[in-house]
Amino acid sequence: MATPVFTYGSLMFPEVWHRVVRGDYRSAQATLAGHARFALKDETYPGVVVQPESEVAGLLYFDVSAADVAALDAFEGHEYRRVPVGVRLDSGEIVDAQTYLYLLPEKLSDSPWMPEAFQMERFIGSYCREKLGE
Repeated sequence: MATPVFTYGSLMFPEVWHRVVRGDYRSAQATLAGHARFALKDETYPGVVVQPESEVAGLLYFDVSAADVAALDAFEGHEYRRVPVGVRLDSGEIVDAQTYLYLLPEKLSDSPWMPEAFQMERFIGSYCREKLGE
């Protein structure tokens, strides 16, 4: 079954997304309400946690195949859990989707994670040198 997937960190970037999944998916800017995104201590990627009155901007991929959702689950690992959420598109439409909630809040810094400061080369060198699944 195809699933919309909301991404808010490294997976928003095509250079990372295409190293994890095999399919090509339509995407759109979206916002996740009731959550906040923080940098992880000593890491290049973020975690999202429930935080009322906050919101996270990200990218929604539509109709992600079950095989690619499984690849995303493996990529995210044990520190994240895929959960159902509602995200708002720029049009105002609410879409039911899945996203990855961070499970280890003690590893979060007090600083928000900023996409414009993402260290792409460091991340790819550490976490996805080769395309997964090959």
